[in-house]
Amino acid sequence: MPELLVSVVIPTLRADARLRECVEALGGQTFRGFETIVVDNSGKGLVRRNEAAPGARVIENGTNAGFGGAVNQGIRESRTRYVATLNDDAVAHPRWLESLVSAMEQRPDAGMGASQVRLYGEERLDSAGMLVARDGSSKQRGHGRPPEDFPVTEETLFPSGSAALYRRAMLDEVGGFDESFFLYCEDTDLGLRARWAGWKCLYVPLAVVEHHYSHTAGGASPLKAYYVERNRLFVLAKNFPARMLAAAPWVTLARYAWHAWYLLEGRGSAARFRAEGNAGAKMIWYVVRAHAAAACHAARLWRERRTIRQRARITPAVFEHLLQCHTISARKVAAQ
Repeated sequence: MPELLVSVVIPTLRADARLRECVEALGGQTFRGFETIVVDNSGKGLVRRNEAAPGARVIENGTNAGFGGAVNQGIRESRTRYVATLNDDAVAHPRWLESLVSAMEQRPDAGMGASQVRLYGEERLDSAGMLVARDGSSKQRGHGRPPEDFPVTEETLFPSGSAALYRRAMLDEVGGFDESFFLYCEDTDLGLRARWAGWKCLYVPLAVVEHHYSHTAGGASPLKAYYVERNRLFVLAKNFPARMLAAAPWVTLARYAWHAWYLLEGRGSAARFRAEGNAGAKMIWYVVRAHAAAACHAARLWRERRTIRQRARITPAVFEHLLQCHTISARKVAAQ
């Protein structure tokens, strides 16, 4: 039996046919030194009842622990050198793990590996790594573009948690996912904490995964609108240098203005939110709620910010330059 090098952790809420498709695709991996851990967040034992994860180790939760909390459970239950995260609506191509592990083994300074995540059944990208705007918003690099636009293994800012590989030594140093995020942007926070600690991220184009985008929470749902806005404030407070924090509100206002413009034009995330039956007033309410929640967490976020700086191996100037090299404009954030 091959030595186990990777634990693939798959959180799930629905535990439906998409999960079964995801788990069965892992059975075709050319790399065999891995285990599959499915974390059932349904609170109803749906993975077991639906027989949705054949051959996988299953952790059942009584309530929904969120994406980060579920992955952290898988990390604690495993002892492998690497931990991969995979959405339950993602289908990995046969060389996915082989390609990620090979790239990471050649680069001991890389704590993270980003996959070529495609929109399911299309020759268009979901992500080739991630980008961050100057107000803390994060978006997929290359979203909607052909995979051929990103043909080589190269450094990117951090991976999308929908299909990523993390080095355990990095996780042990910086900690796992921040469970207070619950849903969305927890991969942004972890990625930026890792960059503060000096770890790099590699984009590996041969590590292909196809993703049924936003299968669980919806493309522009009220749940997503609230958590994305609240959690980008968490990212800002914990990770951005002081000079970037001062500029962030102006970038946010620009993003809100572009959201309004694209809403009138009938495109972008704000338009999709309205198309799903949500009035414009609801968007304003979720923004207010998000800021209120961030204010309630201010003391904790400040403590975590200080801890990140105390452990940092790069300066704020270097971190700011890193973000500038992997940035996305407020306009593009609103347009996606």
